[in-house]
Amino acid sequence: MVAHETGATRGIPETIRWQNGICWWCLVSFKSGNLKFAKPTGLRDAFDIHRGDIISLVGGGGKTTLMFALARELASSGNCVITTTTTKILEPLPSQTQLLLLGAEGGKLIRLLLQNMDKYRHITVASERLASGKLNGISSRLVVKLAGLNQVSHIIVEADGAAQKSLKAPNLTEPVIPDNTSLVIPVVGVDSLGCHLTEEDVFRSEIASGLLGVPLGEVISAESIALLVTHHQGIIRGSPDQARIIPFINKVDLENSLSKARDLGIKILAMSYHRIRQVVLGQAQLRNPVIEVISRKVIKKNYTDSRRYLG
Repeated sequence: MVAHETGATRGIPETIRWQNGICWWCLVSFKSGNLKFAKPTGLRDAFDIHRGDIISLVGGGGKTTLMFALARELASSGNCVITTTTTKILEPLPSQTQLLLLGAEGGKLIRLLLQNMDKYRHITVASERLASGKLNGISSRLVVKLAGLNQVSHIIVEADGAAQKSLKAPNLTEPVIPDNTSLVIPVVGVDSLGCHLTEEDVFRSEIASGLLGVPLGEVISAESIALLVTHHQGIIRGSPDQARIIPFINKVDLENSLSKARDLGIKILAMSYHRIRQVVLGQAQLRNPVIEVISRKVIKKNYTDSRRYLG
C-alpha cells in the first residue's frame, strides 16, 4: 500500500495534521481536492492479511460476495483457503468456489479436506444443504480445528446474517464469531445513509434504535452508523480480544458515494475506538473491490517518508 503526500500537506505542523488521532488532511484536503490517500493493490494489502489469519465477516449485506473475493485473491498466491459460515449462506456458484464439501460431522469434513487440499486452492465447507437452498454452517469449534491443518493458509467465515440489508444490529445470539478469529471485518453499505431506521432498510431496526438512542423512522446519519460500528453491543459484538477490526464500507461505486463513504470512514475513526485504526472503502462486486483506505496516524516524524501512512 503506497501513500502519497501532496504539496499542500508538506510542512503542516503535526499538531494541525492530527487531532484525536484522526488524519486532519482528510478533513481539509477532501474538500480542496488535494487528496492524500492509500492506494492498496488489493484486499490482502488493504486488510493487511497474513498467512494463518482467520477472518470473520459481520454486519450488513455484501459479506458473501466479499468472502469469495477475498478467497479468490488469497488462493491465487497458491494458498489453500477455506470459506465457510457459522450461520447460513446461499450455495456458491461454481465460479465462486473450486469445491464444495458438506458434512454434518466434523471428522468427516476434515477427512474430505485432507483428501482434496492438494488438488484445490479454494474449498467451501458447510454442514448441510437446506430446503431453502441455503447452506447450513459449521460450529465455531470446528473452525478452530480446521485452523490446525497445516495445509490451510486462511479461513474466511461469514459469521452473521443481515437479510440482504446494508445495515444491521445484532441480537443476543449474533454474530457467531469463532474464538480464534484474528481479523473481524464489519460490513456496512454506504447506501444506508439517508434511509430511515425501519425494518425495510435496517435488519433488526428496533435493536439498532435502542443502541443508538434514535427513534424508529429517523433518517440514518453517518454518526449513527459510526456508533453502530464501534458500539461494543453493535455490529462488532463478541469480537475476540486478539482480533484486529477493520470496517469495510461497501457499494462505493454508486453515484456520489465516494465522498459520502469518505465522510463515514472519517466519522468511524473519529469515534476513537482503539481497536479500529483504518477503514476500507470499496465495492465487493468489483473485480478489484478496494477503492481507498483511510487510516489513523501510524507515522514517523519524517514527513517525507512515503510509507508512513501504512495502517
